[in-house]
Amino acid sequence: MIVIDERRPQEAAAAEALRMRVFGGSHLRKTSQRLREGRAPAEGLELAAREDGALVGSMVLWEIALGADRRPGLLLGPLAVHPALQGRGVGAQLMRISLARAAGRGHGAVVLVGDALYYARFGFQAAMTEGLALPGPFERQRFLGLELRDGWLQGAAGLVTPAGRELAARGLAAA
Repeated sequence: MIVIDERRPQEAAAAEALRMRVFGGSHLRKTSQRLREGRAPAEGLELAAREDGALVGSMVLWEIALGADRRPGLLLGPLAVHPALQGRGVGAQLMRISLARAAGRGHGAVVLVGDALYYARFGFQAAMTEGLALPGPFERQRFLGLELRDGWLQGAAGLVTPAGRELAARGLAAA
């Protein structure tokens, strides 16, 4: 049975090992990583999927500023599921729970760079990020957004930048 809850601090190494297994380190070279570097995950939005106590899935949401008016938002990723469990709904469970928690905490929108077909089932659309840009190369059709509050992304334009708690300022461990 898969159990999803907040990731425990002592699971940081296991979560990174899972991401390395799933992505082979490619997640560290992406533009999205520039928005995560040196930042702590959004409060209460770092989730783990466990099976028999072992970490088998991980998902993190990060605080960002959307565009020139710096409206608050969240960046999703990376979402990683152990290869043996891929295709069994673990990623979808992590998505649904994290989005519900983000909405419950009052966040207005989530953006990500990912597979448009996969994320469309959760309501993500490229049209939501048309006026926004990332600080580095990215594929426009893979830059997706989801409003948790109606109208939150309307008129959002400009560069997406990091926000939220800095790790060095708090002495926190990396996600």
